[in-house]
This record gives sequence, C-alpha cells and structure tokens, in this order.
Amino acid sequence: QVQLAEFGGGSVQAGGSLKLSCRISGRPVSGGSMGWFRQAPEKEREFVAAINWRSMTRYADSVKGRFTISSENPWTEVYLQMSDLKPEDTAMYYCAGRSSGLLNDEAKFYDSWGQGTQVTVVS
Repeated sequence: QVQLAEFGGGSVQAGGSLKLSCRISGRPVSGGSMGWFRQAPEKEREFVAAINWRSMTRYADSVKGRFTISSENPWTEVYLQMSDLKPEDTAMYYCAGRSSGLLNDEAKFYDSWGQGTQVTVVS
C-alpha cells in the first residue's frame, strides 16, 4: 500500500508563490505516474498536473505557464511549484498516484490519494 502525504499549503497574496510537496511512502513504486488535483468548495475535483516515471508532464490549461510539477525518482517526493497565484487557485490540493505511466487527467484512474493541503489565495 502506498501512502501519500501533502505538505506546503497555506495562505498567500495574489501574484505570490507556493511550493507543495507530496511525500510517498509504503510499498516501493516503480514506473507509473503521479498527479496533482484540486477541489474548491462546492466544485468538482479537477486535474492540475501530472508527471510520469520518464518525467513527461501534462498540465491543465488554467495553470499552464504558472505551475510546474517535478519529482524525485524513484518516487520519493513529488512537487508542485505554483507561481503567479490567483484567487481562483484557492482549493484543497491533493496528490494522487497510479501504476500506469500514461498521463491521465481524470481522478477516477488514480488509485492512491493523500489527505490534501489547503491553498488560499487572497486578493
């Protein structure tokens, strides 16, 4: 069983930056891919970014150019560097993992999830 734990959330002014970390522990993971999702109150969980074991990446259009996903392989930690933050980025951010290396943007294809870390962007 893989355990995921997110760190680094907080409150930041619009235009500021935050770096989220996802610590991976438990069963050693090889291959596969990791993703970041977010969920704002009364909204659906949405895809943010994903990275696979080859360091290929995929981003949601809303964060492209502002967020960067990276990782330490074999999977020990995954990061989400967020810059130029906007109030609409306010949400609970979740780290997720899956055994396939395909970069998928749908939450249903991820089978391991962390508890989330809150990001609040104030204007």
